[in-house]
Amino acid sequence: MAGPRIQRYCAAMAKKKRHKVGVAPDGTKLLVRNRRATHDYQIHETIEAGMVLVGSEVKSLRDSHASIGNAYVEFRAGEAWLVGATIKEYPWANQFNHDPERDRKLLLKKREIRRFITRVEQRGFTLIPLSIYLKDGRIKVELGLASGKQLYEKRDASREADAQREIDRAMKSHRTNGP
Repeated sequence: MAGPRIQRYCAAMAKKKRHKVGVAPDGTKLLVRNRRATHDYQIHETIEAGMVLVGSEVKSLRDSHASIGNAYVEFRAGEAWLVGATIKEYPWANQFNHDPERDRKLLLKKREIRRFITRVEQRGFTLIPLSIYLKDGRIKVELGLASGKQLYEKRDASREADAQREIDRAMKSHRTNGP
């Protein structure tokens, strides 16, 4: 059982938005985050999926040497594939290394795949990876069903974020300086 100090640290790391790697209170370790996803897309629904990986990919992911900024999910023959994700080669794998740009099969139930295929084809959504994390010793990817944001929506979102940042600064200075 983790002590209260460690629990507070893990909770603080989970709350930080800019922190790339951290251990959440439920034991998951964030390996890679797609920061562009929430800026460029509106996320309507999320789902967790497994990935078929080779050993050197797992080692490289554990060191957070990956990029999912341009990745998306493609459906082929009733299976889901992660396309465009880059997992760097593991330096100590030598001849047993993997291709960094290869497509990776996602592990989803047939019912989930059918549901997402219809939503992607009929309604103009896309399925994108939001993050890759380690959960109970297994590497998982969080997928988001997303639709693209218009330019004015992006501007509104950045304006709201700036306003919230100013409010937080004012509140912090008020707390430290007193009334």
